[in-house]
Amino acid sequence: MKLYFASGNLHKKMEMENLLGGEITLTLPKDEGIFFDPDENGSSFVENAIIKAKALYDIVKAPVLSDDSGLCVKALNWGPGIHTARFGDTEEKKLNSREKYMLLLEEMEGVEDREAYFTCALCLYLSPTRIYVIQEEAKGKIALSPSEGTEGFGYDPVFFSDEAGRIVADLEKGEKGKYSHRGKAARVMYDLIKKEIEK
Repeated sequence: MKLYFASGNLHKKMEMENLLGGEITLTLPKDEGIFFDPDENGSSFVENAIIKAKALYDIVKAPVLSDDSGLCVKALNWGPGIHTARFGDTEEKKLNSREKYMLLLEEMEGVEDREAYFTCALCLYLSPTRIYVIQEEAKGKIALSPSEGTEGFGYDPVFFSDEAGRIVADLEKGEKGKYSHRGKAARVMYDLIKKEIEK
């Protein structure tokens, strides 16, 4: 089953395909030479997920799945939130993943309350009149220092999952989906996709 995925993030695409059981092939816009850079100007993860899904649907006129997710940290007034992917970026320089989580640790130096959570909003856009949104979260804390674990991506080396009892980057391959915000949302979305697209 083919489904367009409103993203340019290959890591996210691979993780999502895995979470969807390997039965659904996600096609990135760039896979078909489509320029895709929507203005994510929503005020929430849900709004941005819908914006991305609609923008790609308007181009391909076919079912689209989108994801908007991010890290919310209590000590940062629940930021970076919807700005997670652009955290620390300036017009002159875009930070890589390591630079972003090291900046996060720097900003939290000396902070005792390290409560945080990841949020994931998934949108299945079948047509302008058939739109489904699922949002889930994974609670945890920001570690004092980065893990040397190699699994995951993004902020995983500094996010301690309350449910797993470990830093996400230390989880075994394939184990992250059991506890992650994206994994929880994807399990619900999988059933919905099967029901709505295959009927």
